[in-house]
Amino acid sequence: MAAAGLGGALAVNATAADGTAADPAAASTAATACYRLTSETVEGPYYIDADKLRRDITEDREGIPLLLGLTVIDSVTCRPIRNAAVDIWHCDAVGVYSGYEDQGSGGGGPAPTGEPPTGTPTGIPTGPPPGGGTGHQEPTDDTRYLRGTWRTDRHGRVTFRTVFPGWYQGRCAHIHTKVHVDGEWTEAGYEGGHACHTGQFFFSEESVLASAEREPYASNTTTRTTLTEDGIYDQSGTTGGLLRLRYDKRHIGRGVRGSITVGVDPDETHDGQDGGGGGGGPVPSVSPSASPSA
Repeated sequence: MAAAGLGGALAVNATAADGTAADPAAASTAATACYRLTSETVEGPYYIDADKLRRDITEDREGIPLLLGLTVIDSVTCRPIRNAAVDIWHCDAVGVYSGYEDQGSGGGGPAPTGEPPTGTPTGIPTGPPPGGGTGHQEPTDDTRYLRGTWRTDRHGRVTFRTVFPGWYQGRCAHIHTKVHVDGEWTEAGYEGGHACHTGQFFFSEESVLASAEREPYASNTTTRTTLTEDGIYDQSGTTGGLLRLRYDKRHIGRGVRGSITVGVDPDETHDGQDGGGGGGGPVPSVSPSASPSA
């Protein structure tokens, strides 16, 4: 499977339209100072072992087009990491994750109806907490929109086509990611190896506010958590996963280009459990249930 050069369209040293500073990872791989290790985060409850080898993950979801360009490098040597398997997944414009549609917006579920319960509560609460917890939840349906896996090219680049994510209770707009290395690409997919990075990508407040003025985002009535209020984003800018964005401020609906360089330690295992620490084990095999799409 060849990863086409769409990622080259996103210059890593560009200044963002929203004022985000240029990425220091744009420096030559021969530079003496290497890019800092990108922050690890929790996996969250909505990860599904990648079963869609594709770069266009949009399917039928409506929203502002987003071209997401990622460059994966070794944070020690600065060299690009080729043939890594990169997963991304995120909610749609109104905060719903594929595979978990019956849980509503980010696991909060639909608003209760009828008279409130009386008496002493019984039983143990089920389902993820507001905003998503760290414990994995098994999928409840077969939808897989806004999820996909693709391989990095010889420059460490991979590009996905998707839509600008919405938000749900307790979380700002974000995209989840995993980077798998030391596995093997076969006719059956990506097999073996381990996850060396589990993280999230974030969006500037300016861009999210602009998106919120357009449908279907305007239909999302969930109270929005801002970037500075979010409990997962560590407020460290690019190192914490803050994307560099390009878009027309007057016409964001025409599309957004996001890019970031992800510095990882390929010798470490970070599967996103218990705050992104080690542990884990072999990465499950990836089955190419859909033909790779451009």
